[in-house]
Amino acid sequence: MSSDSFITLRNVSFAYNDRPILQDVSLSIPRGKLVAIMGGSGSGKTTLLRLISGQIRAQHGEVLVDGRDVGHMNNSELYQHRRRMGMLFQFGALFTDLSVFDNVAFPLRELTRLPESVIADLVLLKLSAVGLRGTERLMPAELSGGMARRIALARAMALDPQLMLYDEPFTGLDPISLGTIALLIKKLNDALGTTSIMVTHDVHKSLDIVDHVYFVANGRIVAEGTPDEVRHAESPWLAQFVAGEPDGPVHFAYPASTSLAQSFGLREQA
Repeated sequence: MSSDSFITLRNVSFAYNDRPILQDVSLSIPRGKLVAIMGGSGSGKTTLLRLISGQIRAQHGEVLVDGRDVGHMNNSELYQHRRRMGMLFQFGALFTDLSVFDNVAFPLRELTRLPESVIADLVLLKLSAVGLRGTERLMPAELSGGMARRIALARAMALDPQLMLYDEPFTGLDPISLGTIALLIKKLNDALGTTSIMVTHDVHKSLDIVDHVYFVANGRIVAEGTPDEVRHAESPWLAQFVAGEPDGPVHFAYPASTSLAQSFGLREQA
């Protein structure tokens, strides 16, 4: 990948109490690229997004965004950091009591001093970009799931962020809506030159649009590569994950310290 790194993690570790989530994670994301982070549930993917956005701080290592360590930012610096960042939440997270127009206008009103006439023009521009101009007076309850996700994308892109974070953007969408959102993410990322990180379980659609993939398992980066490298990888772990097979290196059962028989005081069979 390019040496012009916008995001760099160096030997990052993080734990919730005594439960390790990330262990010695290092990765690099070039400026202007769309990168996917994949892995099973509980592998630490969303924790990576929280570290990059400054919601939590790494207990060991460095989280650098545009050369600055997020873990050492004060409240004012974190505010400026987040102002340059957009976030598309898993289910859109629209404000249910605000219209489509007011949802998209929200970050413009909160974070800028632009006159209302300029805000109105920008909102219509963003709605046009996601193909939903004309919906500005609708309420979130009147939108389909795919439409709501596109409105949320317009809101996330309202300030033309340098950094975009996507937390499972394809969850709960029908195939047509999923394909539409994937295409919009790719087109908007290329048009704005945004650096984007997408946490996702949708392997096949993601591989069609991203530039690079990192795979996380047991709190570590276990594999990485371009979409073509991932598709042709010989790794048993990657093969299981990409194909969605129940049997392989990733086990169904959670590793318990005692067996079921021991828990009930029974004698185990030899």
